[in-house]
Amino acid sequence: MEETVFGYHAVESLLRLDPKRVNTVLVQSSRNDKRMQALCALARNQGVVLEPCPRQILDERVEGRHQGVVAVLHSGAADNSEGMPEANLLGLVAQAAVPLILILDGVTDPHNLGACLRSAEAAGVTAVIFPKDRSADVNAVVRKVACGAAEAVPWVRVTNLARTIETLKQAGVWIIGTSGDASETLFERDLAGPCALVLGSEGSGMRRLTQELCDYRVQLPMAGTVSSLNVSVAAGICLFEAVRQRRD
Repeated sequence: MEETVFGYHAVESLLRLDPKRVNTVLVQSSRNDKRMQALCALARNQGVVLEPCPRQILDERVEGRHQGVVAVLHSGAADNSEGMPEANLLGLVAQAAVPLILILDGVTDPHNLGACLRSAEAAGVTAVIFPKDRSADVNAVVRKVACGAAEAVPWVRVTNLARTIETLKQAGVWIIGTSGDASETLFERDLAGPCALVLGSEGSGMRRLTQELCDYRVQLPMAGTVSSLNVSVAAGICLFEAVRQRRD
């Protein structure tokens, strides 16, 4: 099966960070704006073949808004669907001055996963962790929504999330879960030290075992009539509260 990455930001990031994975970049022949010219120049500089084609061809190659550009990957390069090897996680944590990790437990919607990766990369997280089961795959849709973050931020799909959380705790990382019934708010919890923020699915939240493994649970105080936020919005709020505290 042909593997593709589409959307301006996703393709640009791939060309900058890992151009060897790209076989060809298909560009919409009717687009000649400065933004597309810059992308084409980047592709040429990285030695990647450009193939102008009608928009109809791009529409047929991918499902979703491609913005006039589709990167076709080399056979076997795939989409790095397993992310960073699980065995490398502790080394990454050890290298970080003050680790900040995002753990997603049960985020199955690819748009939400992509948005979470984008927020995580913007916040400068050490890594994003999610299980191999009950999670969306990092596919072309995720990469498009992530706007290049899927290529830039380290992410790990783990076989046993509970075991990974235990390993992080042994490495000195505090596990802080989000839950609507928590007695403490996000803004009352100290996030300046090594920590992993855990968010569950929008429907049922964190799994029971995941909740039990948390050192602390916090809630986002809601002032309106809605009872919860989109998981990617909640992730952004949590991560940037940690960033704010670390800068104070």
